[in-house]
Amino acid sequence: MRAAGMLASGAMLLGTACAPRARDAHAEQQQASIEWGAYARDAGGSKYSPAAQITRANVARLVPVWTYRTGDYGRGPATARDETTPLMVDGVLYASTPFGGVRALDPETGRELWAFDSELDFEGHYGDFTNRGVSTWLDPKAAPVAACRRRIFIATVDARLIALDARSGQPCEDFGEHGQVHLKRGVINQPDYLGEYEVTSPPAIFQDFVIVGSEVSDNQRTNAPDGVVRAFDARTGALRWSWDPIPRDSGAPGFDTWKGPRAHQTGAANAWAVISVDSARDLVFVPVGSASPDFYGGERLGQNLYANSLVALQASTGKLQWSFQAVHHDLWDYDLPAQPVLFTMHRGGKEIPALAQTTKMGFVYFFDRTAGTPLFPVNEVPVPKSDVPGEESWPTQPVPTIPAPLGPTRFTADSVFALDDSSRASCLAQLKGVRMEGIFTPPSVRGTVLFPGNIGGSNWSGISIDPVRHLAFIPSNRVITLLSLVPRPDAMGQEMTQGRLFEFAPQNGTPYAMKRHTPLQASSGIPCNRPPWGVLTAIDLETGAKKWEVPFGRIAGTEKIPGSDRWGSFSLGGSMATAGGLVFVTGALDQRLHAYDAETGAELWSAMLPAGVHAAPMTFTDAQGKQFIVVAAGGHKDIGDKPGDYIVAFALPEAAPAPPMAPLHIAGGKYAGHMILDRSWVRAAWELTLADTSASLTFTTERFNVHAQGHGRVLHDTLTIDAKWSIAERKCGGTMRLTGTAANGGSALIGDIEYFDGCADQRDKLGTFAVYRGARQVSSLAP
Repeated sequence: MRAAGMLASGAMLLGTACAPRARDAHAEQQQASIEWGAYARDAGGSKYSPAAQITRANVARLVPVWTYRTGDYGRGPATARDETTPLMVDGVLYASTPFGGVRALDPETGRELWAFDSELDFEGHYGDFTNRGVSTWLDPKAAPVAACRRRIFIATVDARLIALDARSGQPCEDFGEHGQVHLKRGVINQPDYLGEYEVTSPPAIFQDFVIVGSEVSDNQRTNAPDGVVRAFDARTGALRWSWDPIPRDSGAPGFDTWKGPRAHQTGAANAWAVISVDSARDLVFVPVGSASPDFYGGERLGQNLYANSLVALQASTGKLQWSFQAVHHDLWDYDLPAQPVLFTMHRGGKEIPALAQTTKMGFVYFFDRTAGTPLFPVNEVPVPKSDVPGEESWPTQPVPTIPAPLGPTRFTADSVFALDDSSRASCLAQLKGVRMEGIFTPPSVRGTVLFPGNIGGSNWSGISIDPVRHLAFIPSNRVITLLSLVPRPDAMGQEMTQGRLFEFAPQNGTPYAMKRHTPLQASSGIPCNRPPWGVLTAIDLETGAKKWEVPFGRIAGTEKIPGSDRWGSFSLGGSMATAGGLVFVTGALDQRLHAYDAETGAELWSAMLPAGVHAAPMTFTDAQGKQFIVVAAGGHKDIGDKPGDYIVAFALPEAAPAPPMAPLHIAGGKYAGHMILDRSWVRAAWELTLADTSASLTFTTERFNVHAQGHGRVLHDTLTIDAKWSIAERKCGGTMRLTGTAANGGSALIGDIEYFDGCADQRDKLGTFAVYRGARQVSSLAP
């Protein structure tokens, strides 16, 4: 299920090998550099690097050394979330885009080596329009020069698993159907629309298996697509095993925990977060989300195993080994949202293979990952009872005794936070008559406070660990969701009034639709609960004790309010730890990458990025030991901060400062690339003519056969064109303004479009463009 529902606006609150260097030097670099070979650097999710050139003593000197733009970002209906964490392996940086594209870059310069376009269908209604990264696999049986010996795997938001040759970016023809496997095939309860069944996280790799979960759209219907986890052969794409978290057969374990005539046709309970692997123990660890729909369980009574569970499967067969259910009969959208993190615990002179799992409730569980037993006691605690007819909430929920919750688990009206009387009155008016009896208060028709809210606690940001200092670093949120169940006769009226500050969903197949506000905020845009609204916490991995905690980030627009520097910001991003004693963190609403002292929590450095930052950072070193910090900045559609398509690398300045980079200039000539017009992606061919600062542009598109001509100005690296466009066959057209900048060393023009659509619905619309000069190595799956 999706990582977050509707959030408040941030304003409110191509063919052959293309290696970057000769093969001998390339092999030498492989031995000397410190790479980042998986989403979290390792299959166990640590997000830790032994790179130590950047330290607490010199981190304040970090400077940006290169910026690359992918060209894949949208505005309006095509706005996405940029959450990719690149890989660096074999001397090449690999990054995904929200559109299912992949870019291979020289990691030291950001120069593009090749690009892949997945040919995503933009007509889909993608609830979580994102991609968090790629995975890689090296075929030990293939010859060193064989095509697709190293493969880059990407699972796209339109539910395809794609294999690419790491050297060229070309699809691996021997994998699936000409390089791809269609993941919607074989799913129980087929999707009703394009985007109901997605994949947003990178696959897990075990030996020669590629293991994928799925993202299922929340709260649409009881019989949503099922959350099956599947392993495919890395060479051929053949299905090797599958595991369904909802028991369908009467003899299956957990079958009796689903009660009701339609309970076993329930969907979701999907693993949308990153899956972890312990290859030495033949185990794969799956964080499972909620069953459908999230907030009414009258059609799926019972405990509902294995939804909301941490599940260990035998990696070679998919057979269940052990499980722990963190939420019984979930009614709160309390998915297990984060990658399980593997580490070694030292206790009584023994080394225990351990696992840490964060949750949206703000609970952190530690397990012996071999046996599945908790390493600290977990108590079944009585919780409030549902007052909704037809619902039977579970009477208890499992609460760990250690570590302590990451934040408060109870909110009351006398704890409202407000800057003035008007704001306080706004909060209290929304809270009047609602249920707020602490964590696990069930949803109700009169309204229920969920605290923590559906974005956490912890979300997909999860944990990074320092195995030397035995510390876990966890960004978490402290904001309220106000949720109401809407009786079916009233649902249409509620749907018609849906606005930016709340989310409405039908929950078809139940007597109730749902309406939720996340976060609950005053008319001023400030959350109604006391700050901090986001924190970074360090926990001792041996004892579970909290070592330190600091407010994390800042909500944009609050800078002039006294004390706001201690309020923190709710966040969706991630952290990374390094041997230099640092923790790098992203995701807050301040558009910054932050660095903290791992020992004390003191903030030592931060840098403003060119767009919203909601991707976890990564790091690597080159052959000479130079360390780079890399992060993607592209915004988040539900938060509403600045969109973009940037990948930015930071490093320490050289001993002898390099001369300033020459400013980019726009050149005239022919360009080819794409334009996104509202919900349509089209290939485009441009011809740009320059005379001093004057510019003229003509372009055509393959799809729709659009022809346009316009004039404008060029000032250094910035282009502005006003154009008229038409579709001759339809005898219609409109006007358009294109504003962009030179990028990627001057080889690209990337920017925004505002246009009037005189062919469809006679209104103003938004778009983007990315066009390129000269030869560019691009591959796709297009026929």
